[in-house]
Amino acid sequence: MSHFACAVLGDRGGWRITELTLDDCESVDDAVDLLRDFDEPIRFLFVEQDDEYAVLLRCDSAASPGGYGALDEEAVRVFLSNGHAADDYPMAALFADGLDEIGGDPLDDDELAEGMSTVSHDAAPFGDPDLVEDLGMKGPELIELALHESTLPMDLIESVCERIGCLDEFEAVRG
Repeated sequence: MSHFACAVLGDRGGWRITELTLDDCESVDDAVDLLRDFDEPIRFLFVEQDDEYAVLLRCDSAASPGGYGALDEEAVRVFLSNGHAADDYPMAALFADGLDEIGGDPLDDDELAEGMSTVSHDAAPFGDPDLVEDLGMKGPELIELALHESTLPMDLIESVCERIGCLDEFEAVRG
């Protein structure tokens, strides 16, 4: 089972993308710790595995007088495109378990509405679909991408990258 993981770092003024290894991550806190090593105002972790699911994790730096300073723990937000993947993929389970710890839930039927077909609760996306709203992609749009039958998890990540303005950088790292 192969996965691709990268840090997407920066802001609207410019992005850089660094491929990461998650082999030593045993919790969401471990993944967040990887992002703490970067001194950027906006920090994402994007993960895709076997065309089955995508994870978007965001933890922004807290503003402080000398720069970006300490991480604001309340700013950690996660979106898992397919909750059912947590049954079969330990990496997806790690993020699903982390959502339980930070207060994420499967999206309810009202959040899945707006013209989208009904899906089983197990396969519903989990987490915060609004984690990229301030960068140009609204939550319902992210949910629709996650639920669309022909959209692969990497397509979802590429759509987010395109919307926030780092698709070229992402494609250069992804190869």
